[in-house]
Amino acid sequence: MTRSDGLVEFSGPPPAAHTTNTRHARIVAQLVNNPGKWAVIGRYGSAASARSTALNIRTGKLAAYTPAGAFDAVARTVHSGDESEFRVYARFIGAGGGAEAA
Repeated sequence: MTRSDGLVEFSGPPPAAHTTNTRHARIVAQLVNNPGKWAVIGRYGSAASARSTALNIRTGKLAAYTPAGAFDAVARTVHSGDESEFRVYARFIGAGGGAEAA
């Protein structure tokens, strides 16, 4: 953007506000502090949503879970009477990955 006198204002952009305080960033901090331990990180409205989220975590497509392979995640459907709940479980396995999925 130029000023009214035609001169350009040189200024770097502020840091992105969403990168350090998102729900997933807070989850990642807890997983990293408990490596190898599975945690329920979300409940979703459908099995497809849960599976998609688990895949995006494993592949690092959700930015908080980078690098790809540092986190393991699975989707599970849990039945209780007539109700079904679609959960995502995740764990931190380190930048090298390599842990077996449940």
